[in-house]
Amino acid sequence: MKPGLRSSRRAAAAVLGAAAVVGLAACGTDSANTGSSASLTTTTTAPVTTTDAAAAGDTITDQQKQQLCTDLGEQLQEWRIQGPTLGRGGLNIVVQTWAAQSGVINLQVVQNRSIIDDITIDNCSDVRDEALRSLDIPDLASGLVGF
Repeated sequence: MKPGLRSSRRAAAAVLGAAAVVGLAACGTDSANTGSSASLTTTTTAPVTTTDAAAAGDTITDQQKQQLCTDLGEQLQEWRIQGPTLGRGGLNIVVQTWAAQSGVINLQVVQNRSIIDDITIDNCSDVRDEALRSLDIPDLASGLVGF
């Protein structure tokens, strides 16, 4: 090995080592916390309330529901060609894109993935049935990952 290359590697290793030491030192104990627990305070927070699925479904407009059906319908041929494994990834992309267009919808899908099934059963059952066949899943909610 060339002497210049060896010294460059040593210098790089030294810099990385110094950075690690500084990083670990920053993770050390807090000097303001001496371990004394003479005065402890208790805080109380209000409970978080969530809406039920029926109430959450009311805020999705008919136009948004139809858009989901359209988006799913446009992908059916691709899912037939790609097969279930790749197609399920496509389902996730379609639903995540649709849900992300409205923060409210995104939150509703996160809280209740079966809302996608409810919407498609009521608005485009034929598209839903074909998606289930193409993706080899019992319901659309089970095909969603990451929600």
